Amino acid sequence: MRRTPVPGLRFLVITVALQVAAGAAAHGQTTVGGHVGIGIPWVTWDSPPNGQTTDISKSYSINVPFGVTVKGQGPVFVDFEFVPGVNQGPPHNTSLTVDPGVLFKLGHGFTFGMRAAFDVNTSRVGFIPLLNKSWPLPNQKAFFKTFFVELDVPVKFDRPTGGMATNPVTLATQVGFGF
Repeated sequence: MRRTPVPGLRFLVITVALQVAAGAAAHGQTTVGGHVGIGIPWVTWDSPPNGQTTDISKSYSINVPFGVTVKGQGPVFVDFEFVPGVNQGPPHNTSLTVDPGVLFKLGHGFTFGMRAAFDVNTSRVGFIPLLNKSWPLPNQKAFFKTFFVELDVPVKFDRPTGGMATNPVTLATQVGFGF
């Protein structure tokens, strides 16, 4: 009996292993926080044979990312993000991306990260490098502690059964609040 490969399973296993290793190295995980924001994909480049460039004027989308962050005492932390989105088309649709990642504090409010990306109910998987800048809010006793701006570059690999393979790359931004 021939086994059918599960799309993205190898990528998922490697990502989880990296996150476990990062969590083990961050001695004494002391805080759990999170974030919520608004994300805008500005432009998407697709690979040949499709080869299309789609910008915000052709297909407007808005995302509402939220996540849970586990921070240790070191510069490495783990973030579990979920990104529901609405595409105003064409085509008009909704989406959900699950993108856990490992983030690294760079200092002066900057963070670099790498996320795995899994688009729910599709054959699309990928990775998302990101650069984040955050500023502390004046009232540190309030629920939200920081304001952030983030630059994301999702790179995805879509391999639909019986369909054309694509490799879209997107330039996106997020703004939001951390707690």
